[in-house]
Amino acid sequence: MVLRMTVRIVPFGETTDAQRQQAAALLVSGFAHSPSGWSDAQSAQAEVDLFSTEPDRDAVAAVSGSAVMGWIGRIQHSTSSWELHPLVVEPSRQRSGIGTLLVGALETAANEAGVCTVWLGADDDFGGTNLFGTDLYPNVLERLSQLSPVTGHPFTFYLDQGFSVVGVLPDVDGVGRHDILLAKRIK
Repeated sequence: MVLRMTVRIVPFGETTDAQRQQAAALLVSGFAHSPSGWSDAQSAQAEVDLFSTEPDRDAVAAVSGSAVMGWIGRIQHSTSSWELHPLVVEPSRQRSGIGTLLVGALETAANEAGVCTVWLGADDDFGGTNLFGTDLYPNVLERLSQLSPVTGHPFTFYLDQGFSVVGVLPDVDGVGRHDILLAKRIK
């Protein structure tokens, strides 16, 4: 999809208090489908604040005018790997290219930092894949090989961005609620 608005990528350190509040509100609205998402403004704001205070975290926002359309964060786990966490786009602006723009910005920063791998967990705690509600044991990898989307699960977006499914953590959000692991080599 093509962006139909002017969007700038802005480091979180250059955003205003109001924009960081918008970023927190996006966590609530963007993850409303997910029981393990941010259910209130206070927990979402606490998450946003970590990206301004914790040295192993950083984030950028996609801003149009003064409005935050989306944002992406990263957590440094080692000198060669970052966790992509979180990625959220204003629900009414999804499928407009903002997510792709944000992932591209993260990958550029990772490349400049000499990072080899960016990885993420995409929870299925809402029925977005055929694995939801199933017992993956004892043949976890065999079950994972049959992964397919059911309704709007974000793992397909990440596949389109060049990520690969590399694993699954069974039952991490409760029985039958799994975390699908994806990763991408950064050159």
